[in-house]
Amino acid sequence: MEQIYTIPVNEAFEASAADHSCGCPMCALYRKLEENELELILGASMMEPDVRIKTNREGFCRTHYDMMFVRKNRLGMALTLESHLKELQGDLSAGIMGTLTGRPDAKPVKRVAELEKSCYVCRRIDFHFQHMAETVVFLFESEEAFLDKLTAQPYFCLPHYRLLLEKGAARLGKKQMAAFTEILSNVTKGYLETLTEDVSWFCKKFDYRYDQEPWKNSKDSVERAIKFLRADLHNTQQK
Repeated sequence: MEQIYTIPVNEAFEASAADHSCGCPMCALYRKLEENELELILGASMMEPDVRIKTNREGFCRTHYDMMFVRKNRLGMALTLESHLKELQGDLSAGIMGTLTGRPDAKPVKRVAELEKSCYVCRRIDFHFQHMAETVVFLFESEEAFLDKLTAQPYFCLPHYRLLLEKGAARLGKKQMAAFTEILSNVTKGYLETLTEDVSWFCKKFDYRYDQEPWKNSKDSVERAIKFLRADLHNTQQK
């Protein structure tokens, strides 16, 4: 399975190693997957019966509804919503029994609870993304050249730092895992140290005593800190 994802993983890691403004390579992979899924669901996949069955059942999270909404394909979104809403009418109609018996009807409550936790796009992204994270471990294990790419990353955001460590622990032996952990930790801790200094300097710049001092690399430190702490997953700019 991992071999399928070696090209996009290598490309993302090469891009971030060459240009540190690309940020966490795992975030870049996630955004690419998200872009592909949104293009498909409002394009080629929209009218496929098997896909429509799944989107009717799962719906979409609020984030992906919003991202679909701004993509200038209102008709595609409306068609998807039309069949989804019609199916929900049947799923929730059992709620009428509650008004007749005076007891809460479990079926609509269960259906809405399921819907609140499901998203067709999120599920599709997660399936591929988990395999991409496993591919990072596979490449570390099998391709010597990948070690340089791994070491040259600007940073790994904390959620993906954790994910890669978990994937490594599930696959690697003790010696390899120690080496894998050292590389990831050195990259992450090095960036954390620099980021902390940048945020601290940003704070100092609001003290009149530092008014004449240069901003150094701190102007975007707050934004970078958020991306480091919580990942940088969604490209919400309108298409």
